[in-house]
Amino acid sequence: MQQELQADDRKATAAPIDPGTRIGHVHLKVADIDRALKFYCGVLGFELTQRMGPQAAFISAGGYHHHIGLNTWESRGGSPPPPGATGLYHVAILYPTRAALADALRRLIAADIPLDGASDHGVSEALYLRDPDQNGVELYWDRPKEQWPRTPAGDLDMVTQRLDLRDLLRRPNRPRDGPHTAA
Repeated sequence: MQQELQADDRKATAAPIDPGTRIGHVHLKVADIDRALKFYCGVLGFELTQRMGPQAAFISAGGYHHHIGLNTWESRGGSPPPPGATGLYHVAILYPTRAALADALRRLIAADIPLDGASDHGVSEALYLRDPDQNGVELYWDRPKEQWPRTPAGDLDMVTQRLDLRDLLRRPNRPRDGPHTAA
């Protein structure tokens, strides 16, 4: 029976997933709800949609029921997982425009939140940081698909290069330019 299920699983995964599929929300285990809310709402600007005392809170952008759930069900007062442990590498928050990403950077600077990194991936520009519970957070915007870098054969050609933060702040609405212009 196990072998039949495994064979069926391989057949089921051979076809691509429906392109309309999206990741709807993420739940993060945190040590302190109030501290997490100060970061996600107070710094990043998410809105609180529901709170369940000191145990959980749900936050969103634009009035959605929740994009992020924060909970202490298994983690109240806990510490981050040690290096080398499995778990979430980071949660990625997609901003609609480069200007919105620049606004996020300004918020981080004003709150004195340090960055772990900032990268231009050709398809996107991204800021990397840690929340108060040391969960990895990526804040990014995607360039229009027609501007994504491609190889001569037409395959996606993502890169990791330094993101110029001064340029992001100075020219948040600049058109795509530079070495990654699509061929």
